[in-house]
Amino acid sequence: MQPAASSVLIDLQIAIAAADLPGVDEFTRWAEAALAEAGHAEPVEITVRLVDAEESRTLNRDYREKDKPTNVLSFPSDLPDFLRPQLEVLPLGDLVICAPVVAAEAAAEGKPVHAHWAHLTVHGVLHLLGFDHIEDEDAGVMEAREIAALASLGIENPYETDEANQVKERDLP
Repeated sequence: MQPAASSVLIDLQIAIAAADLPGVDEFTRWAEAALAEAGHAEPVEITVRLVDAEESRTLNRDYREKDKPTNVLSFPSDLPDFLRPQLEVLPLGDLVICAPVVAAEAAAEGKPVHAHWAHLTVHGVLHLLGFDHIEDEDAGVMEAREIAALASLGIENPYETDEANQVKERDLP
């Protein structure tokens, strides 16, 4: 659990046996950066589930009709508006992050894996808040928020990499 001062409660579910996975404290810092950059001050709870490629593929196929594993999936909470004022902590939604895809992308892009975990967490939290990158204009807004949130964490702009190895944001879930 987080210290009382945090505005983010992370429910971390680890469904994969892997080394060097981020912990609750890291996910909390990364989510707080995304929320701050988006101007969201309300206390929230986010479930972060770390999975293998097979679980990621199944969820991506079932919810996005893409039969392959992906780096991060975001499932915003479907909370009725009338309940919001009754809650001290808003359930924001769930992030499902595929550890093998994160590691492979970081290696292919020549990025520190820790920075890529942070980027995908920030990206996913922004999706939970309603940001998307379907239209170019929206993508520019979302990318700018990602870059700023990551900069607040001391992480370099993830879009300033070797173009041959760069995963375009619009290709991310």
